[in-house]
Amino acid sequence: MERTTQLGTPSLEKTSGWINGFIGVVIFSGSLPATRLAVLEFDPVFLTVIRATIAGALALCLLWLFRERRPARDQWLSLLIVALGVVVGFPLLTALALQYVTSAHSIVFVGLLPLATAIFGVLRGGERPRPVFWIFSVLGSSLVVGFAISQGLTASPTGDLLMLAAILACGLGYAEGAKLSRTLGGWQVICWALVLSLPVMAVLSVWLAPASLSGINVSAWMCLAYVSLFSMLIGFVFWYRGLAQGGIAAVGQLQLLQPFFGLALAATLLHEHVSVGMLVVTLGVILCVAGAKKFAK
Repeated sequence: MERTTQLGTPSLEKTSGWINGFIGVVIFSGSLPATRLAVLEFDPVFLTVIRATIAGALALCLLWLFRERRPARDQWLSLLIVALGVVVGFPLLTALALQYVTSAHSIVFVGLLPLATAIFGVLRGGERPRPVFWIFSVLGSSLVVGFAISQGLTASPTGDLLMLAAILACGLGYAEGAKLSRTLGGWQVICWALVLSLPVMAVLSVWLAPASLSGINVSAWMCLAYVSLFSMLIGFVFWYRGLAQGGIAAVGQLQLLQPFFGLALAATLLHEHVSVGMLVVTLGVILCVAGAKKFAK
């Protein structure tokens, strides 16, 4: 498989990065609604380890099928950071949070992901966006924080704190994976991170498995399949490639669109109430993406 992202010209490469990033965001938008449905039937810790086990087994098959070389010794630490951030940290923390808050409420916190990803892109990826970029990024994130404060955190302080921790873990995992994708390849990064986690996750899956699975609804099984295949693997194939091609900070701003898609899914599939405040915040962070994109370099 091709390791580089040479598409002929830098402009075409950046365009491809935004397209891949957008596809990844669309796929990720279904993660929180699907997790919300799944935790109604599955224990959140079991859900975290079983989805990683399923995705890890598939990743192992893909690496074997394409006869991928093993990562270099100095790449394993980055893969461990990716695994802790997006294979373990974000899925577990969001699953725990969704026991206390609705998916519609938690989705608004996803508006903080672009800022977290951009910050870790600077710290871990060596990127240097222009100062005006940070104004738009902070503005979008401030709208999200302001919304949470306006709710008085009465929905659940525990749920909100868990979501904030999940965002930090995810931002680090995104930035680290994007940096590594430049040399290892986008789909290879998530596959190796999943395989690195597989031994522990597989053992925990067996240990934490419920005594009986007969009472699990079909919808919960479908949601488990979605978060295992799409949220944990397929979405990252597009997302890491997009971040590597178009820049971590720049393409990362596409995550500002994720609350919009997620709220639509929460209202349509889960029949959850989407307040006017949620819509206003979502619209505000979406408007910020244009300015952030323009001044990313």
